[in-house]
Amino acid sequence: MVTTSIPTTTKSWTVLGTDGFDSLKFSKDTPLPAVSDYEVLVKFHAASLNYRDLIIPKGQYPFAQKPGIVPGSDGAGEVVAVGNKVTLFKPGAKVVTLFNQGHLGGSLNPQTSATGLGGVIDGTLRQYGTFNENGLVDMPASLNWQEASTLSCAALTAWNALYGLNKLQPGQTVLTQGTGGVSIFAAQFAIAAGATVISTTSSAEKGELLKKLGVDHVINYNETPDWGAKAKELTPKGEGVDHIVEVGGPTTMEQSLNAIKIDGTITIIGFLGGVQGEKQPGFLDALVRMCTVRGVLVGNRVQFEEMNRAIEANKIKPVVDPKVFSLEDAKSAYQYMWDRKHFGKLTIKIE
Repeated sequence: MVTTSIPTTTKSWTVLGTDGFDSLKFSKDTPLPAVSDYEVLVKFHAASLNYRDLIIPKGQYPFAQKPGIVPGSDGAGEVVAVGNKVTLFKPGAKVVTLFNQGHLGGSLNPQTSATGLGGVIDGTLRQYGTFNENGLVDMPASLNWQEASTLSCAALTAWNALYGLNKLQPGQTVLTQGTGGVSIFAAQFAIAAGATVISTTSSAEKGELLKKLGVDHVINYNETPDWGAKAKELTPKGEGVDHIVEVGGPTTMEQSLNAIKIDGTITIIGFLGGVQGEKQPGFLDALVRMCTVRGVLVGNRVQFEEMNRAIEANKIKPVVDPKVFSLEDAKSAYQYMWDRKHFGKLTIKIE
């Protein structure tokens, strides 16, 4: 094993129960296992939160998870030790975590979908973590720790939404919803690709921030409840949107279907609006619109590397909320994000 000095314990959070954020427990001396032949020990410098992290301690996450998990899928850090048979990284390498540790390429299957970091495999809300070398990617050199820590879930999900099936083409139209991490990354990737971007939001203030990012059209969904029809009007010849990144779920799908173009793609990545909708569309609605509706669970390692190359080539900077929490104060970060006080990605500094 190649190494500098190896710690034997780490500060970390765990999820014990489903009683909300009170289920988050902090420890100053969680034991660290030895680094095996194909593993890498990472010293984390930053992590970021996703909506998924918030609902796991509330017992609302619909995918695989285990009790007593170290939460967090997103983290950026430095390699401090490598196993004897590791070939991808050396001590000192800057790395970012892969969401599904076993999803190295191609489509998901039942096995790789059950390798979620912070769900089944201990995650990033800790000082140190040990990972198989394939569960990490090189950190983009153009980003700092906080920025890089936002890529694992939200950025890769947005990339998969736009390039995983029907690849986004220059001149097409993309519709994003709100100002959460996935939506902002999708807008940034679409702008870099030469697409027209329409974004929905709930406030004039957030609308101005979206315009500063380069979004072409902003629709306030509080002022325009039928924002799907409005978005369609904004497209060439009123034919509809090519790609919709659907984060609301059942409560917003009707509007997305009203906005989509024939042969367009709606990628469902979450259910921020809840699981109950007054008018939940069915299969016939997708048929009538003649569109593709797909669900995604982040993306694979090959896509991650493709995305990172695009981030560097286009000088894309993740939008990071100015408020940064310490590792010890992570529970407050959960509440801050739950209250929707953030803009872009909410990060945690780890020392």
